[in-house]
Amino acid sequence: MLPTSLDEAVEALGASPAAVPVAGGTDLMEAVNAGRLRPAALLGLGRITELRGWRYEDGGTAVLGAGLTLARMDRPDFAALIPGLADAARTAGPPQTRNVGTLGGNIATAAATGDTLPVLAALEAVVTLARAGGTREVPVGHLLTGLDPIRPGELLTWVRVPLLHAPQVFLKATGRSGPARATASVALVLDPARRAVRCAVGAVAPVPLRPLEAEAWVAGCIDWSARGEEGAHLIDPAAAAAFGEYVATACVPDAYGADGALLVEGPTAAAVALRRTVAVLARRALGRALK
Repeated sequence: MLPTSLDEAVEALGASPAAVPVAGGTDLMEAVNAGRLRPAALLGLGRITELRGWRYEDGGTAVLGAGLTLARMDRPDFAALIPGLADAARTAGPPQTRNVGTLGGNIATAAATGDTLPVLAALEAVVTLARAGGTREVPVGHLLTGLDPIRPGELLTWVRVPLLHAPQVFLKATGRSGPARATASVALVLDPARRAVRCAVGAVAPVPLRPLEAEAWVAGCIDWSARGEEGAHLIDPAAAAAFGEYVATACVPDAYGADGALLVEGPTAAAVALRRTVAVLARRALGRALK
């Protein structure tokens, strides 16, 4: 099925709820080729141009099309709009992957290593799901955790992201140089209007994790009134380092990598190593955001 409009796609999916929507197919075709997925039918979204751009809405919100490619998000105009997503898109893989991989595909596949997912979680984005007869909106965090998943016959169409006009940082660690899947990633967003910090850690669990207590604690350590002053020190370096440790401990359990074995005492070696990585990423992300 190759619809040319969003209405046609929703109608086709309503008639064949078992069909799997496909845009870039970077994750889907890997699963098909590996034998992990055998879709009854495919719904091609490549001809629906309205899903490949974005628009602004009143109230300071950007509405991003699910067909927006990772390569398009890396361009300067988009990076000025949502820098965290641009950073994530830039590191998502080699050019051939970024040229066809889409934002909606990243969300729908919900791979643990999906680079855009921690940023969307930190931004508290909301997705629009369309079906014959109407639409509904779901926080991206609820969708990824399965609290409110995509239902049969629904098509992910738009992603609503609040425009904070404030620093956003995405950092990730990989097992090798060059484009590669993350072993850990951190997205950090400042929200000066609310004097808040929002952070999400990716790749260490099946879904991005929000260390809410660490966010609230570090927000109280920042001198928000000094933002914009030349030479101002917004946070004590010791507090920034403690934030990194706080995030790492909150997101990486003692039993990480234990393969079900009972722990005698303390964290596993894998947990210690991963916590060290996450702590460094979180501390650096906070430091860059506060510069």
